[in-house]
Amino acid sequence: MDFSLTPELEELREWAHGFAEKEIRPVAQEYDEREEMPWEVLQKAAKIGLLAYAIPEEYGGSGVSSLMASLVISEELFWGCAGIATAMGGIGLASLPILEMGSDEQKKKWLPLFTDPDHVRLGAMCLTEPNAGSDVVNMSTRAVKDGDSYVINGTKTFITNGGIADVYVVFAKTDPEAGYAGVSAFIVDGKTPGLSGGKKFKKLGLRASHTAEVHFDNVRVPEENRLGPEGMAFLGAMKMLEHSRPTVAIAGVGVARAAYEYALGYAKERVQFNKPIIANQGISFPLAEMRTKIDAGRLLAYRAAWLADHQQSCNLEGSMAKAFCGDMAMEVTTQAVQTLGGYGYMRDFPVEKWFRDAKIMSIYEGTSQIQKRVMARLL
Repeated sequence: MDFSLTPELEELREWAHGFAEKEIRPVAQEYDEREEMPWEVLQKAAKIGLLAYAIPEEYGGSGVSSLMASLVISEELFWGCAGIATAMGGIGLASLPILEMGSDEQKKKWLPLFTDPDHVRLGAMCLTEPNAGSDVVNMSTRAVKDGDSYVINGTKTFITNGGIADVYVVFAKTDPEAGYAGVSAFIVDGKTPGLSGGKKFKKLGLRASHTAEVHFDNVRVPEENRLGPEGMAFLGAMKMLEHSRPTVAIAGVGVARAAYEYALGYAKERVQFNKPIIANQGISFPLAEMRTKIDAGRLLAYRAAWLADHQQSCNLEGSMAKAFCGDMAMEVTTQAVQTLGGYGYMRDFPVEKWFRDAKIMSIYEGTSQIQKRVMARLL
């Protein structure tokens, strides 16, 4: 076993941390307040290849293929700002399913759109519906075969980049009677007639990312845009979630680490009763617990990534990491606010933002309860 990063991973960590420190942190509060997409930050990230780092070199990306490398980069970006990091990850929402399920022809056609350093193009993955979240089999969006095309009708919700994406991957029922085997996935150009953005949601956290409904009204998609065989998309979606859950776990680590570091610095400088407040056991012990839980979460996420990178299933381990880190991020950021007392509650200090951002970590990509259901089934 080796608990140190390789020189290559350390270089990636420093690359991402430098960008987060220089380009993300200074504007994080501003974009959070305005609830706007950070287009200028996205353009700077595109210039240095930080948006398309996970796309293979043959399609114009940086070719960072290991899940461990993605975790190292993601932790630093989420340390910078969870909302901006989520906006930056918008490319992966469409490129990942294309990489996982697409044919060579589909990869050659669509992936280079995301790797152009001069143009930021966003992706979106449309899975969740108003009445079907984790209950995928209950989705009502339909894709009906019509000649050499499919016609899609339905509504998706809570979609990152919904209505503003350039490329969508849409999950729809092609056989309503077949259960999980009746779900298919399609690549849809954002300019396709009948595709429109709906309500943009005003969120508790992640305010620098765009979340909205997406409507499909007789959206015609050529058969060549179907990802994989008809009826096999549910298995592809589960495989994607297996690999994305460790990434969400490390996002929780990044947010928690940011809050912990700030609270630690504050506790060393804040003087009450003629001594720094960290000299009080009531402050120092919670800080010790925060650090312990952050390290535990990171190690759980790293273990899941190691398994995936060695072509082993990380379904159980990824759910363990995601559930633990989602709850841990909420605990740590709550304690960070408590450490600052009244100042922690004020928007002049960044801990309240990390507190708001942390809550989503135990909800999206499957709630903590869904993760435990996955774990229990695997046990």
